[in-house]
Amino acid sequence: MGLSFLDCTLRDGGYYNSWDFSPELINDYLIAMQAAGVDVVELGLRSIQNNGFKGACAYTTDEFLRSLNLPADLIIGVMVNGSELASDKPQVDVLEALFPVSANETPVDLVRIACHVHEFEKALESVSWLKDKGYQVGFNLMQVANCSEDEVKALARMAADYPIDALYFADSMGSMTPDQTAEIINWFRSEWTGPMGIHTHDNLGLGLSNSLRAIEEGVTWIDSTVTGMGRGPGNALTEQLAIEIASLRNQSANFVPLMTLIRTHFGPMKTAYGWGTNPYYYLAGKYAIHPSYIQEMLSDSRYSEEDLLAVIEHLRVEGGKKFSLDTLEAARHFYHGEPKGEWLPTSVFEGRDVLLLGTGPGVAQHREALERYIRQENPLVLALNTQISISANLIDLRVACHPVRLLADCEEHTKLPQPLITPYSMLPKDVQQALGNKEVLDFGINVQVDTFEFADSYCTIPNSLVVSYALALATSGKANQVMLAGFDGYGADDPRSKEMQHLFRTYRNNPLALQIEAITATRYNLKNKSVYALQKNT
Repeated sequence: MGLSFLDCTLRDGGYYNSWDFSPELINDYLIAMQAAGVDVVELGLRSIQNNGFKGACAYTTDEFLRSLNLPADLIIGVMVNGSELASDKPQVDVLEALFPVSANETPVDLVRIACHVHEFEKALESVSWLKDKGYQVGFNLMQVANCSEDEVKALARMAADYPIDALYFADSMGSMTPDQTAEIINWFRSEWTGPMGIHTHDNLGLGLSNSLRAIEEGVTWIDSTVTGMGRGPGNALTEQLAIEIASLRNQSANFVPLMTLIRTHFGPMKTAYGWGTNPYYYLAGKYAIHPSYIQEMLSDSRYSEEDLLAVIEHLRVEGGKKFSLDTLEAARHFYHGEPKGEWLPTSVFEGRDVLLLGTGPGVAQHREALERYIRQENPLVLALNTQISISANLIDLRVACHPVRLLADCEEHTKLPQPLITPYSMLPKDVQQALGNKEVLDFGINVQVDTFEFADSYCTIPNSLVVSYALALATSGKANQVMLAGFDGYGADDPRSKEMQHLFRTYRNNPLALQIEAITATRYNLKNKSVYALQKNT
């Protein structure tokens, strides 16, 4: 069978470690690839950009390649980002900088160009130049799964005018099924008769299935990476695909070096970096959301489970095929547009001391003292979300504002006796319906960076954290002061700690801010008193 089995671990996996692989790992990898029946290894990128530190596999220079023990029967490839070839710089100048010598003077045999659809036409102009230099040339089209049949056929017609050795398409969102894979291949095939390749992602756990279906449909270039190492959910796994291809070829392969490579190098790296599919990547694949959104959030401890799910839901509705940090931040905060609410917090808060119960262990640890204080001083007790660390009859109100957290907690909220303050009229219909006949006090919300503003029936806060919403509630309601319990805080280097410190600082800078004091232990830069000193002797 005329298959070309390509492993691109050091190129695709380099997004995790800045392409800084040790020489020992690379040489072990080369031995393992040869033994497992891999035909082509893409050892990294080749780029003219030099922003921030990146290791040798980000540039894959001839000098670096010659320092390796390259097996004679492995085809050596590098990848170029199409954006560098479709930039404002003269393309010939870029190509000459990247490939100053002909193929017979360098270890590089294959050049693959990865490009988005809008870069394809301009990047195609490089094919003839590279072929004249003696290189094999592959094109890897990204996000093709989002194109219509007519768009795919138009791309194939453009490609047909150039001597491309392999026309690849990538399942960039990890959203394809085997049947969709076959359909896209057939669209290409109507206009392109040359060799085809596929690069599958594993969001839905279908990377291997899609690759095998592609082979059945006549695709002859197949990509994978060791342990699936690659951005986000990763790719089809080389260790699995190697077994299948050996069977298809009716050939034996030696998998011992590959399994040793995984145990020694890639297994520990996977534990450290955490690539591979999970329920968040699965949802992203299902809704055609760029997996970099998930990877970015999973690497940032500020994002809780409800944050992750809220962002996915937001991107499902608004569209998340193109990754943008600005979009991610907007999605995280969920609420946008004009705030609206119908309930006036002054009816309950005005002139009262407010005790805000957080979710830290300090509430349960000092439960008896807090309960005595509440009974003696009668503050207005406000609990975040479904917190139940003190007696329910001592909690006056609950507050929640995150739509996904609310959806998850709806059943529990309907069983709790306290009224719930929430931006009810701004919530999705399914959340409203799930709350049923729950007594709800509708206080609106808007999110604007570094801003606290307090209106009669709504607020503007710097993020969608429930503590921000609760502080705004008390301030709009003209409370006397706010005491905090259960705001223990996080470690000094935890991003959540920095975000909370910034939140409190932003609040205190507002001239309408109330006095806030923690009455259980806290790591935050807050005035701190002891609940035990607030109790009366009896």
